[in-house]
Amino acid sequence: MDKYETFTGIAAPLPQINVDTDMIIPKQFLKTIKRTGLGVNLFDEMRYDDNGAEIPSFVLNQPAYREAEILIAGENFGCGSSREHAPWAIRDFGIRCIVAPSYADIFYNNCFKNGILPIVLPQEQVDILMADAEKGANARMTVDLEAQEITASDGQVFRFELDSFKKHCLLNGLDDIALTLEKGPSIDAFEARAGLERPWV
Repeated sequence: MDKYETFTGIAAPLPQINVDTDMIIPKQFLKTIKRTGLGVNLFDEMRYDDNGAEIPSFVLNQPAYREAEILIAGENFGCGSSREHAPWAIRDFGIRCIVAPSYADIFYNNCFKNGILPIVLPQEQVDILMADAEKGANARMTVDLEAQEITASDGQVFRFELDSFKKHCLLNGLDDIALTLEKGPSIDAFEARAGLERPWV
């Protein structure tokens, strides 16, 4: 997982509430165990019609938002099943940050494990950022994880709270596997000692 650095990007507005994981990545795309390749099917049933053609009105199909790196969303984003494919699809599309008033717990935690920063802000602040995102590609926002701030295109700064451990993991590009590997020397020492003390194991 790459280290999370400050960036400025296009924000796409998705004001719908209760966007569940089946809407994010429908069940027919859950056969893969790879984290790549799912971006094309992100929000599949909202992005494409029954013939596979793009629905022009959907935000990510609009020219201004095809390169969006930030998603401004409604409350309870990521509810439904616990599928980790949902953040896989979001990250594979290119979205690195989501801003919403609230998230489903499992989805929220899965975001950190996949290099996505899910920011929680009060509804009134999300509304301001939503309106800013609706201005299109010229209205870019800056996400500063170190400072825990997101800056709108007009310069308004919104500070967000974040668990210090989750922040540390994102800043240093540490997923669960990388965290375990950091303890490699201690694990090796334990196993060597245990082998001497309990050779029958």
